[in-house]
Amino acid sequence: MIITQTPFRISFVGGGTDFSDFFRAHGGAVLSSAIDKYLYVIVQKRYFDDLIYVNYSQKEIVDDVEKLEHRIVRECMKKTGVLKGVEITTVADIPIAGTGLGSSSSLTVGLLNALYLFRGIQKSTEELAAEACEIEIEKVKSPIGIQDQYIAAYGGLKRFDFNKNGTVTTKAIDLPENRFRLLSHNLMLFYTHKTRKSETILSEQKTNIDQRQEELLALKELVTKLEKSLLSEGNLDEFGQILNENWELKKKLTGKISSPDIDAMYQKALNAGAIGGKIAGAGGGGVLLLYCPPEKQNAVRKILPEYRELHFHLAHGGSQPIFIKPD
Repeated sequence: MIITQTPFRISFVGGGTDFSDFFRAHGGAVLSSAIDKYLYVIVQKRYFDDLIYVNYSQKEIVDDVEKLEHRIVRECMKKTGVLKGVEITTVADIPIAGTGLGSSSSLTVGLLNALYLFRGIQKSTEELAAEACEIEIEKVKSPIGIQDQYIAAYGGLKRFDFNKNGTVTTKAIDLPENRFRLLSHNLMLFYTHKTRKSETILSEQKTNIDQRQEELLALKELVTKLEKSLLSEGNLDEFGQILNENWELKKKLTGKISSPDIDAMYQKALNAGAIGGKIAGAGGGGVLLLYCPPEKQNAVRKILPEYRELHFHLAHGGSQPIFIKPD
């Protein structure tokens, strides 16, 4: 039996520049962090038959990998060569899909990691991230970028640069632990009560790339601005201001990223003392990230009583095995 633990993530700035149609021409960059909410993948051998059992929000039992309806599971099994006689179960700290916290990429990375370990193969972090991109974008045909797979694999607070030649450069943002914790304490997440299919928003965003190059280049520049701000010894409140700049730019990529309800929710939070924020992930729903000094956080909670808060911390670790029992 193998169990892997893979973090969900929050992308702070640069989202949208990780589409190959953009970064192959201009280069792209994002700055994001893993959080202490995880997806767990359990892989165990079936001893008395060669069937494939897959347990997620539904249960599949098939005798051929090609019959699996779950596309990511099917393609991960084919990629790793685990084709029969196995039971796969996924469990997540955040069971709601469409939150914008990178659940599909966390699944892909964590499942690849577990299946390779099941075969006794240790893949590098870079290999897991790259293969997860291949599966989600080339095999499953999801209209997504390549940032989520990398932060799920690497974890921590990271800058990723997406180079014109297709390579990815990874840089850890090494903050003193007290500053890292302070940043974590200054962040809040609220569920908007809206889930969305990211494919719809991302497909339109991808279509609009040629018409939104000015905004995308500005989003890319915010990555360097935020990195410099974090690594300085200045007040962290600039982090919130840069988040707000990012949000105003990102809303211009497609009209589906925000909505009147989300705009009203965000404005209430700003009025109560939050300095900045953004919808996590593709937008359109999911969770709202806010940067808010601790002394203002209760005021934000009071003004948003109908929205459930998700308590979390930023996390250092990426996808990793937490249990290995040899056959």
